[in-house]
Amino acid sequence: MTNSASIRSALVFATVMAASVAADAGDIPAASLKISGDWRLSVAVMPNSGRQQAAAVGNHQALTATLDVAPPAILSVQAERYTRVPVYNAADPCWRRGVTLRGVRANECPSPGLLDPSSLQVRAGPEADAARFELGKDYAADPEWGTFGRLPNGRIRKDQTVYLDYRHGMLRIDTVVLTPDGQIVLRRGVPHVAAPLPPELRRGERRLVNVWLPAWTKRLTAENLFPILETAYPEPPKQSPSPAERLLPKTMAKLRHGQRLRVLAWGDSVTDGSYLPDPERWQSQFAARLRARFPQAKIEMRTEAWGGRNTGSYLAEPAGSSHNYREKVLAARPDLIISEFVNDAGLNPHQVEQVYGKLLADFTGIGAEWVILTPHDVRPDWMGLSSQRNIDHDPRPYVAGLREFGAKHRVALAEASLRYGRLWRQGIPYVTLMLNTINHPDARGMKIFADSLMALFP
Repeated sequence: MTNSASIRSALVFATVMAASVAADAGDIPAASLKISGDWRLSVAVMPNSGRQQAAAVGNHQALTATLDVAPPAILSVQAERYTRVPVYNAADPCWRRGVTLRGVRANECPSPGLLDPSSLQVRAGPEADAARFELGKDYAADPEWGTFGRLPNGRIRKDQTVYLDYRHGMLRIDTVVLTPDGQIVLRRGVPHVAAPLPPELRRGERRLVNVWLPAWTKRLTAENLFPILETAYPEPPKQSPSPAERLLPKTMAKLRHGQRLRVLAWGDSVTDGSYLPDPERWQSQFAARLRARFPQAKIEMRTEAWGGRNTGSYLAEPAGSSHNYREKVLAARPDLIISEFVNDAGLNPHQVEQVYGKLLADFTGIGAEWVILTPHDVRPDWMGLSSQRNIDHDPRPYVAGLREFGAKHRVALAEASLRYGRLWRQGIPYVTLMLNTINHPDARGMKIFADSLMALFP
């Protein structure tokens, strides 16, 4: 082991005890982790777990293992064919500037940070010795997002076919597992360009640590290690009366008396959810679960959503537009409005009070009740985060503003933000729930919204 590795080993040492708030904390073994090399992890586990651990310490020898972690996969692409390459437009959003390289394309857009920019070559033919085009003269590329396009005065013609060579990384989650026979093993996950899943456990196994491996990881650090501290979100004790009974009395009356309840899901691209099958969207999951809890109710769920926009966009739309606020939201005359606007996250508490105060007055005017979904976590640098660990408390002023607004005006909040903030305790880097590695949750992420909504109801 090198000197630098020894220093890192001394600095990056964690003893992980089961959290008492976990749903089944008695089944989480206590593990000690030590990074003992660039790609080596030393693990020690007491043979007893959970509530028995304290008595077991000192009476039983720990189970130990030294595990070698494989670096993230790097793939080489050769002679990838593109026809009729569009002009690169630097004024477009960074993920839409030209064509997305197929190797880095996620659900709807490129997965950022996967491309090795130095490897990109654009040629006139598939042969290795075909004429090469020049970056900055013939074409432009976005190194972070993996898009490229021809330049108007370059040599690539509008109708020309070009061939690209490049390298790109992949994302992966490995898992350190304790087997029923007392072995500590490393199970490797399947690489993906976005939303990689942890390996599945076999019967009787326990997950100790998830190892998060973003593309181009140079060596293991503490940021790669996600020990299992909880196996589920620690649901608070049920309140009586419940938040819905206190803050949504008309909604509750309709649910209990089998009356028609018109619900409007209003939001941005996350609420639009067109990148997912309908049953996986948060409002569909919520409606199905609410019907199961109140089988006599007649619940009608409608959606009004506009990708890439926020509440201000709706309020600014003129009459007759496809997303005019008065025509599409207020005129729908819903009984209950559930709003989700992660795109409002730029608002500070004062702006929340101003904008949401107007919305509340409008909703009250049409007799509608309101639930505000606090937002999910998005790409870390967009939130001012440097880590996906130790992030229980959302740092965005918008979230603080929503909580102040809800408390002041007695508006129900469904706290998706709190649930996202604890995913790291379950061994899950939250960005791995994003199908575009940025801000579009998969079905698991959508379930978190539905969970937060259902927690309001008795």
